[in-house]
Amino acid sequence: MGLLYYVSYIAALIAFAFVTLSLASGLLYISELIEEHSKPAKFIGQKGIYVIITLHVILYMTESLPILHTLFSIACHVVYLQNFSSSWPLINLTSLSFIGSCVLVITDHFMWFFYFARVTQDARQSRFRTGPRIQAHSFAEIATFFGICVWLAPLFLFLSLSANDNALPTSSGASSPSLAPKQPQARVSLFRSIFSFIPGLSAKRGASEGLIAPPSPNPSTYHPDQPLSSPNPYLSHPPRSPSLDGPPRSPAIRPQEEQSGFPSRALVFRAGEQHSPQAIVEFLPKSEVNLANTVRLTARGIKGCLGLISVENDIFLALVTSATEIGNTRPSSINSECVARIHEVSFFSLTSSTWDDLSLGSDTLDSLEEPTNYNNQPATYEHPCIPLTKILSSGSFYYAIKSSWDLSSRLARRLNRNVNAYRDPSVFDERFVWNEYIVRSILDFRARLDAQEREDLDRCQFIILAIQGYVGTFTMALPAPPTNGAPAIATLSLISRLGSKRAGTRFNTRGVDDDGHCANFVETETVFSTDQHCVSYVQVRGSVPLFWEQQGIQTFGQRIQITRPHTSQPAFERHFAQVTEEYGVTHAINLLGSKENEAILSTAYDRHLQIARDALGNDIGITHFDFHNQVRIGGHDSVMRELRRIEDITDNVDKFGFTMCDATTDEIITEQKGVFRTNCLDCLDRTNFVQDILSRTTVESYLMLVRREWLHSQSLWMNHRELWAENGDALSKIYAGTGALNTSFTRSGKRTLAGVLSDATKSVSRAYINNFQDKGKQTAIDMFLGNLSTQRQVTIFDPIHDSVRAALDRRIHEYSSEKKCIIFVGTWNLNGRPPSESLLPWLFPRESIEEPDMFVLGFQEIVPLTAQQIVQTDPEKRRLWERRILDTLERRPNKKANYAILRSEQLVGTALIVLVKSELVSVIRNVEATSRKTGLKGMSGNKGAVGIRLDYHDTSFCFLTAHLAAGHANIEERNQDYWTIVNGLRFLKEKTISSHENIVWLADTNYRINLDNDKVRSLAQNDDFDALIAADQLKYVMDLRQAFVGYEEGPLLFRPTYRYDLGTDNYDTSEKMRIPAWTDRILYRGRQLDLSVYSRAELKGSDHRPVFSIFRANVRIIDTVKRATLSKLLLDSVTSTAPGEKLDEKLANLVLPDDFSGEYPPPSTDTSSWWTVHDNPDRLISLSEFDPAKHHRHTNPFDSPTHSPLSSSPSSSDEELYTHALALPTSVAPMEQMISTPTLTPTVLSNPSSTSPSPPNATVNMNGSTGASTTAHKKPPPPPPPPRSTKPVVNTP
Repeated sequence: MGLLYYVSYIAALIAFAFVTLSLASGLLYISELIEEHSKPAKFIGQKGIYVIITLHVILYMTESLPILHTLFSIACHVVYLQNFSSSWPLINLTSLSFIGSCVLVITDHFMWFFYFARVTQDARQSRFRTGPRIQAHSFAEIATFFGICVWLAPLFLFLSLSANDNALPTSSGASSPSLAPKQPQARVSLFRSIFSFIPGLSAKRGASEGLIAPPSPNPSTYHPDQPLSSPNPYLSHPPRSPSLDGPPRSPAIRPQEEQSGFPSRALVFRAGEQHSPQAIVEFLPKSEVNLANTVRLTARGIKGCLGLISVENDIFLALVTSATEIGNTRPSSINSECVARIHEVSFFSLTSSTWDDLSLGSDTLDSLEEPTNYNNQPATYEHPCIPLTKILSSGSFYYAIKSSWDLSSRLARRLNRNVNAYRDPSVFDERFVWNEYIVRSILDFRARLDAQEREDLDRCQFIILAIQGYVGTFTMALPAPPTNGAPAIATLSLISRLGSKRAGTRFNTRGVDDDGHCANFVETETVFSTDQHCVSYVQVRGSVPLFWEQQGIQTFGQRIQITRPHTSQPAFERHFAQVTEEYGVTHAINLLGSKENEAILSTAYDRHLQIARDALGNDIGITHFDFHNQVRIGGHDSVMRELRRIEDITDNVDKFGFTMCDATTDEIITEQKGVFRTNCLDCLDRTNFVQDILSRTTVESYLMLVRREWLHSQSLWMNHRELWAENGDALSKIYAGTGALNTSFTRSGKRTLAGVLSDATKSVSRAYINNFQDKGKQTAIDMFLGNLSTQRQVTIFDPIHDSVRAALDRRIHEYSSEKKCIIFVGTWNLNGRPPSESLLPWLFPRESIEEPDMFVLGFQEIVPLTAQQIVQTDPEKRRLWERRILDTLERRPNKKANYAILRSEQLVGTALIVLVKSELVSVIRNVEATSRKTGLKGMSGNKGAVGIRLDYHDTSFCFLTAHLAAGHANIEERNQDYWTIVNGLRFLKEKTISSHENIVWLADTNYRINLDNDKVRSLAQNDDFDALIAADQLKYVMDLRQAFVGYEEGPLLFRPTYRYDLGTDNYDTSEKMRIPAWTDRILYRGRQLDLSVYSRAELKGSDHRPVFSIFRANVRIIDTVKRATLSKLLLDSVTSTAPGEKLDEKLANLVLPDDFSGEYPPPSTDTSSWWTVHDNPDRLISLSEFDPAKHHRHTNPFDSPTHSPLSSSPSSSDEELYTHALALPTSVAPMEQMISTPTLTPTVLSNPSSTSPSPPNATVNMNGSTGASTTAHKKPPPPPPPPRSTKPVVNTP
């Protein structure tokens, strides 16, 4: 077989890739690709089968295959084609084409198997006969034929079966596609799917009543005045597209049966005003909720609620529908501390029925009338919460069950609270509660209930506070003293809490942010519990707390870029200040190796830590341990020996100790006094290995004191190893997408060949996931945490706090101030030239102007635009210019301030550098950089833009340098480049260019002058700028609003900057004789920007002249103390409003007292800080002066929602210092006073007599199920609760 012989080489490579991908779960990736790109996958599948059929014909003619076998195999593939229906990748498992395909593929396999077996046998026998010998097929040729011609198409169909959330999808009834949005399919067994048509085997209604909602009106007959009612409770019309939605309706939960201990109450959810992220929630007796006209949305049991979230202008209620109990982490405690793992989360819309999956709530699979597909088009809508569902249903989220205890806090922190706070659901560690953003409104609603209602709600345990990470527990029998012969029962648990403040995936979230929050920050607690004691040992891990990242495609070589090497110290110190305040003395164990990139990061880490010791003293220390080098020298076994030989580590193990409490009384006996902070590059594999050793060492220390015989317990250490191996896998899957490396050694204590192969496949898998899948996952994580700039947090209707919030919005000038600053902006096309002259005439052009607070410098063609540079850009030229700029600033005359590079970014030849005064580094935050290619339709970086955004105090700036398309006549191409940049350039968390208050473009726009060459040169020589401006292309397109819409430019009072002969004042005299033009421009938009100077500098080191602008900007500074005080005064004023009193006038006339700031230190300025007073010599403040219970556990109740214009960005330390000013008692007016307030009365509830349809209700009954009604007895919203000692409940901006 000549052709098969050559094809077999290719097949061998494919087979190797197939096996590798299989070991690395590669088939799952292909399945997900089919799901995400169903249309191209369908095209590839169909065309691929045609190619296989053609290959059959070719092999028949060239390789003499039997005609009958070939025709049968072709017929099989024709049947396979029938599965590509309009609903693909959803395949009807009961269809004839699917059942026939299953039968035919097996028949086809054995038919060819027996054929090749017979041919091979004949070939062997021919060796012993006289006459011509029969040529046998090699194994590679036969395997290639089977792989391509027999199994390739069925394998593709099998992967499409797994495409819908990796479960076997099924369809009931007719197979025609519906107009309904694409919904997650129920997981149904293959047997039940195929034989569901047999009477008696249809799915029955579950015992639980499940989730119900008002029925939707038929889209063809719905009228706005028609009430929401339907004689058919199962919605006998097709689900509607978004354009056909009627009034919004809401999910609701009703109980299966009244369970013991649960109150007979229900939560009713309704959507607020249209296009507003506000919900109306009522906590009513179940008897007051009418469920007559409702439909059930799901029969699944409801475990609890994660919160409310707004996605694509719809409000969704997130409910846990599947969870399993992990176990009791402290069974000997007086308080049960059981944990459950979340397996499935469902999102139900309050605003639209479009996303209701009614099939999950029907009595049987065939009880619903099959919807009609009038357009014969496949479903095109996908549930907007599918990305969130995938993350939350990944098995990495946990919550506390059976009793109200705080899973987010370690044992020592819980036991230090008073009894009331111990069981208060609103008291938790915000660093580790992942659904804090979406559950906040429900917690605020709970806080406003009266005491009895709040107790009823808490007894239901309906509100879930979820952590992400890992929880595992083992209970074992250990030998006991020979008293009664019974063994001692001990429980070993491991709890890892992943931080949510800087959450994300491996290559998308690195380093630290300006608040001191680190990527992949995990608090891991080992809990060992017996009938006498409970021991807790805490460790933390986290990314190196510097500003660093990894850009572009990353394979097995790590390309690391420290993005802010000169301005990382404030954030670095914030991070360690937070860690030492929370845990005490902190000792870092740095496991980075000696490779070039890791060595650079490790050196910077050590340098920053040594500087931080000047501020934090001896509370922090560091040990560098090259893990990889040690493994190369002595293997994994040697790591434990070497770590225990390091004096700093062993001394701190003894000094830090552990937390131990009495098992029966929970009285703390001893408390841990410090913490190890371990890191490697990803804080996964090496870190988990070392933390396992430290955990075992500490448990051994405890056993040495109480039970030495347990030191030799095989079951104890086997379970300890298993827990840490599972912990490593779980954390690695969250951050990197695969299990951890080295877990085979962690589990067994041995390094095996199977473990080496497993680590290799995990590395391949990580490379694929991190480079091609994690971007979408990162967006979903940011959406869930409320980090996206376009998100609006869902609030619950509350007229009191809404009034206060509106009043604060109107009076922002009373608690904020403005600061003047000077910003220098310059742009220069360098034509690939190095620095050759002094930059002072450009950077300091006016002696009369003060030194700028900030320099923003954009360069184009900083490197020659060659093919080599486009493929792999050399950053050395940018670094050369950075050094030259810093040297110029350092050597300038009359120097008054030092400057540091805040951030720089490069895209081939386009580079942007931002420098600021050193003393301003701490008040500039959220610095981000990004780029967008526009060359060759977005594939090449020879043209494009670089952007840097930042927050200066509480004002946002975005700076962009760009190099647009060249060519005198290419106006349309330049316009297109502009719009490509505007629409495609994205910062982190979906921030766009237009989402900033102040925007400045400093670019080589390449727009020319539409006059002939001689005319332009003559006008320029005579400084006749008006005639040139009239023919300027950029002015023309701006007037037509074709580009740079809404931007301004200063007056062009200088000659065109392009193009000069190098080193002269002569315009281009080369063969091309280019027409002079103002290609280099600075445009701006923003109310805070005031242009003072717009000119050019006479530097001759390039064929362009540099251009510069000097802006005077007003920067807003929010005074958090004033805002908190004003908020409290407004709240007191609202709650004390008498009947008949005009609330608006009262709020407007309210003024802050002149001496309000007497209780607080004055706000800090650039020249004076509150901590420099005589009581704090050397500007040092002992952290012991601050009570952690006040500063780290509670949020500011007066903070604005994320969408409010009042949002500020004070450092976390500022918030901690001022928190005591916020915890002020709130006076509460009687209920009658609030309701009688004329201004508030109309907004409490809608008028029942109104002719407009009322929004439907969503009811959540408190014993585990949901329901909704079109009518319900209404009562006013509850009053705010009385003040509590644990946490203020005021929820105002």
